[in-house]
Amino acid sequence: MGRRRSPGLVKRRGIWHIDKWIEGRRVCQSTGSDKLAEAERYLARLRECIRKAEIYGVRPTRTFETAAAKFVKENQHKRSLNRDVCMLKQLMPFIGHLPLHRVHRGTLDPWVDFKREEGRAPATINHGLKVVRRILRLAEYEWMDEHGLTWLERAPRIRMLPNPNPRQPYPLSWAEQQLLFAELPSHLAEMALFAVNTGCRDAEICRLKWEWEVKVPSLDTFVFIVPGSFVKNGDERLIVLNDIAKRVVDSRRGKHPTHVFTYKGEPTFRMLNSAWLRAREKVGLKQVRVHDLKHTFGRRLRAAGVSFEDRQDLLGHRSGRMTTHYSAAELSKLIESANTVCERNGNKPELVVLRRLNVS
Repeated sequence: MGRRRSPGLVKRRGIWHIDKWIEGRRVCQSTGSDKLAEAERYLARLRECIRKAEIYGVRPTRTFETAAAKFVKENQHKRSLNRDVCMLKQLMPFIGHLPLHRVHRGTLDPWVDFKREEGRAPATINHGLKVVRRILRLAEYEWMDEHGLTWLERAPRIRMLPNPNPRQPYPLSWAEQQLLFAELPSHLAEMALFAVNTGCRDAEICRLKWEWEVKVPSLDTFVFIVPGSFVKNGDERLIVLNDIAKRVVDSRRGKHPTHVFTYKGEPTFRMLNSAWLRAREKVGLKQVRVHDLKHTFGRRLRAAGVSFEDRQDLLGHRSGRMTTHYSAAELSKLIESANTVCERNGNKPELVVLRRLNVS
């Protein structure tokens, strides 16, 4: 005769599930086991946790993995969620099984050491620590269970790694731009030239679509308005084109039905590729990133005397203004400002970059 199972346990698809009233509330959840003995032990522990929470105010034990799953579910709107999820997957083997109250800087050290051995930069490791810190703070201050208890009594302080040598922007001089762009393949050189004359990010350029083009007949020109879902800060991005950027766009017309910039008839995904790495290595500019093209545009605007507010609008920085609502006069002023960086001109301030010499 088979062993009699405990009341409240039912087997579904080979796994024992709990369906039972405990301390006045119905509990329905999986035990995660196909073995009756394990399921009964799980039920006994759960019953005791609920009793302690109801009577003595003792918080049920929850693992970091459970908290991470709640964080991901609640933050589907977060623009950087994919990066957070990637970081959490790397953290799970180290702290996923730990109860929340045992997650602190000490238990995170093995993960930190592992990432250091992989050669990861302090900024990358700190991003993972910040995600953990955010989850623990939510567990302390916001997440409350059915017993009226927060998930965590007190979140520990998570100390970040020092970053003594953060990567500084590297705006290109005119001579460096000429050297670098000459070594890039034609499609990438066009994208780089567009970037250094508009201040657009890599992703904005690679995703730029013809349907985002907006004609401005009163000024005999056109602009692009990138939807907020394609922009880092979530706001619509107005791309004002100076004469060089307009020529780049016009040279691309008719080459692809949807995207402005392509390679071998297909949209590109990133500018920082092997061709970019080879080109910057060849001309001795290993430190130059694609994002430095945006910095170059911004520094040249400042050197030309363009106001801070206009630089914000041209670079697509969040400012609180309606940066896609302009009068013809305002838009004309932005175009004029963007044209100040088209080329070297004796009447315009030359960008002088002061750089520290490497001293061994």
